[in-house]
Amino acid sequence: MTQTIKAVLVGCGGISRAWLNAIKDLPDVTMVGFVDLREEAAHARAQEYGWTDALIGTDVAAALEQTRPDVVFDCTVPEAHHNVTLTALAHGCHVLGEKPLADTLEHARAMVAAAEVADKLYAVIQNRRYDANIRRLKHFLDSGALGRITTVNSDFYIGAHFGGFRDQMKHVLLVDMAIHTFDMARLITGADAQAVYCHEWNPAGSWYAHDASAVATFEMSDGLVYSYRGSWCAEGLNTTWECAWRIIGEQGSVIWDGATGFTAQVVARRGGFFSEWEDVAIPVYANSDKVGGHGGVIREFVRCVQTGATPETVCTDNIKSLAMVFAAVESAESHTRVMIQDA
Repeated sequence: MTQTIKAVLVGCGGISRAWLNAIKDLPDVTMVGFVDLREEAAHARAQEYGWTDALIGTDVAAALEQTRPDVVFDCTVPEAHHNVTLTALAHGCHVLGEKPLADTLEHARAMVAAAEVADKLYAVIQNRRYDANIRRLKHFLDSGALGRITTVNSDFYIGAHFGGFRDQMKHVLLVDMAIHTFDMARLITGADAQAVYCHEWNPAGSWYAHDASAVATFEMSDGLVYSYRGSWCAEGLNTTWECAWRIIGEQGSVIWDGATGFTAQVVARRGGFFSEWEDVAIPVYANSDKVGGHGGVIREFVRCVQTGATPETVCTDNIKSLAMVFAAVESAESHTRVMIQDA
């Protein structure tokens, strides 16, 4: 018989809808509490999704003491993740939190350590890992068709007029968005970052108060080099939110547009100035376990709580993606190559 999971949602802002749209379709999850600094926001979200009997509150610890849930879903701002996660773990709850894992690497390490001491799962929503197209790409790369991967490039160019807090954020692209791309690079390559040099700037005409463009070169394990180019104030010819990618292996290359567009070539015969290449198709990958964005991450997390398995975005792994962000920021500020500390 499948275990029913009792859950409390902390943070009832706009992003919580992406979570609740998935949770409402999970019959094994019952929402027993909604918590927000603004009580009216918590009440409104509970009413919107029909959990009218759930506790409504503004204090995380008090809500957990009253409801005794199995899981806390943390949709708060990054600065609150440390407190919410430590409080939830101290109350015996598993935690699934919004990205990024934490607002500092020091806080992230403390949260990972607390989860290990509590013997509870703590994982992070990295929803772009759970995209059918990136899973298709990863399956192709894992087949060995390109041989050993040597070089990975990603381009992210979006002209995003958010308004609000992002317009005033420091390192807005690196801190608020690049975590997705860096994590995708780790997924695609199976490699971890060891060092980075990053340059950040704010182009003329930018509507952001601080640097909104960056280029970064990461030295990865196994001798692989990953380069990131991005801007959040690029008008025209925008990429997808999943970036445009080129992956180069010893036996060929593949280009992915971040959506459904794939082009790949492999070496058919070596000799002469150029090798001879042949086009290859990227096979359709029908595994449905790792798709669905937020829904895919949440489904896997709930299943892991029920079975004792480990989710792919567990904190002990995800902190390696976060470390890439903070190292890139440090490099941009210091104008030096920065070694990436062991997470």
